[in-house]
Amino acid sequence: MSFLDELKTKILIADGAMGTLLYSHGVDRCFEELNLSKPEDVLRVHKSYIEAGANIIQTNTYGANFIKLSRYGLEDDIRQINKRAVELAKQAAGNSTYVIGTMGGVRTFKKSAHSLDEIKRNFREQLFILLNEDIDGLILETFYDFEEIQTVLQIARKETDKPIIANVSLHDTGVLQDGTPLADGFKTLETLGADIVGLNCHFGPHHMIQSLEDVPLLEKAYLSVYPNSSLPTFEEDELVYKSDEKYFAESALKFREQGVRLIGGCCGTTPAHIKAMAEAVANLSPVTEKEVKPHKSPVSISSAKQAEYTPLEEIVQKRHSVIVELDPPKKLNGMEKFLQGAEALQQAGIDALTLADNSLASPRVGNVAAGMLAKERANLRSLIHITCRDRNLIGLQSHLMGLHALGLSDVLAITGDPSKIGDFPGATSVYDLSSFDLISLIKQFNEGVSYSGKSLGEKTNFSVAAAFNPNVRHLDKAVLRLEKKIQCGADYFISQPLYSSEQIVDVYNETRDLKAPIYIGIMPLTSTRNAEFIHNEIPGIKLSDSIREKMALAGNDKEKARQEGIAIAKSLIDTAFDLFNGIYLITPFLQYDITVELTNYIHEKEKQLAERKITHA
Repeated sequence: MSFLDELKTKILIADGAMGTLLYSHGVDRCFEELNLSKPEDVLRVHKSYIEAGANIIQTNTYGANFIKLSRYGLEDDIRQINKRAVELAKQAAGNSTYVIGTMGGVRTFKKSAHSLDEIKRNFREQLFILLNEDIDGLILETFYDFEEIQTVLQIARKETDKPIIANVSLHDTGVLQDGTPLADGFKTLETLGADIVGLNCHFGPHHMIQSLEDVPLLEKAYLSVYPNSSLPTFEEDELVYKSDEKYFAESALKFREQGVRLIGGCCGTTPAHIKAMAEAVANLSPVTEKEVKPHKSPVSISSAKQAEYTPLEEIVQKRHSVIVELDPPKKLNGMEKFLQGAEALQQAGIDALTLADNSLASPRVGNVAAGMLAKERANLRSLIHITCRDRNLIGLQSHLMGLHALGLSDVLAITGDPSKIGDFPGATSVYDLSSFDLISLIKQFNEGVSYSGKSLGEKTNFSVAAAFNPNVRHLDKAVLRLEKKIQCGADYFISQPLYSSEQIVDVYNETRDLKAPIYIGIMPLTSTRNAEFIHNEIPGIKLSDSIREKMALAGNDKEKARQEGIAIAKSLIDTAFDLFNGIYLITPFLQYDITVELTNYIHEKEKQLAERKITHA
């Protein structure tokens, strides 16, 4: 008999956390590997849950896949680990308990870390091993990414007719990570072939009950819950879960009221929690009708406020556009010069001032503060760079909300230089997200939805630039990255500086079919020393011999070197102007007079172009 048959008339009890018990016994390494090195410990956990009243137990295989085992150098042991896990679970179960094969989600909040193709290969390998061991069913658990669980569920359903449990995990009550209401998500999983759909991990009973209140009983699939014992607390450098078994018994009754037929536990739960729930629902039949609470009116999401400026991606498609980077100063007494530069650039007629986010991992005056001061004093539009290096996922979202509140809607999403190259090489580089993930997050904010799927109450109106590094050996591969960033939502690109007219032409030929415009980066040289540093120490950038010779001829004559650097930059602008509408000038060492002169040069070229068009008309 299948446990699905039993669920028609019964509430079944599943087991609780495996890792929690193993950890309490002093294990601090890969739990799945213990199937081989300490099978007696795994067997003891299984038996303790069966004695507590579990009708269904899971194999100790949550992370027994290539991606996760490779972190421990165990990727060659996938088959042995999974096979042994089933053997141990079956040994404990005997003929009275069902054994289901556990397969955990791979993606966390860093969605770009693993492509769907990689996930499919990773999943299939473990799936075939488990199915070959004649388990009673499968459980897919702890899937935050709805795209991932849909993908693997479809694969599993094609390969087996055994029961499949599909459990998602939530960041926020009643809504999936992408903003999908839980009831809609469950219905989708049912349609894709899940026999049981439910929740596991992250939340304790309270929030899971809340999440299920809006979920009706499904036509075919049953409901399951595997709550954590509580929210964890941090004690003596350890995460600790605390919860009362009586509370879990009361919660089991409430789960039943919500239509749940399979009840287990996740992080922090123990045999005591499982025993309490088993006793609470013993001899109770599952509910067959459920009164769903009226859908709470979704929090209204106000339309985005009218943007103060026309988006740069629209401007650059209609005419030549100049944006200029002027880094905030490293010293507090440098702000006056910075603001003077902002005023001079505004008078020169740039479209935006771009402000780096601690470039080269060196602390500077915050670019948001500098941008607001430039806006207030010079009435200048600020394009704020956002790196993934200095802020975790929480900080990035808070930062974006702050930018929106200040009316700063132009941003450049970049990964950021690693901290080891900066002034504080021992500082932590966070990188919770990649630039791809950050672009997607910002676009999700534009829909009024946070990363957790929760309403922001208002849509943002960010215009998102992405970085383009053309200084690579294989330009075609760099262009593929641009296409991926466009898929994530990038509106336009800003390139790293180029020092060759031929390279600018190559970039044009490789990118002319892209759907997003490009601002070509040009950074004037200031001395032969500056030129040699860029040539020899900046990865990927090589100056031509002729440029280096020209800068060397200037020697220590600062003015001559300045004029030579400007002349080289103008030559590059001449090439870029004919091929690209966007020019991105990078101010060297706060010498804004140089970028003011180059801005004027570009405007003069545009004026001459307009006059020629009138003449020819």
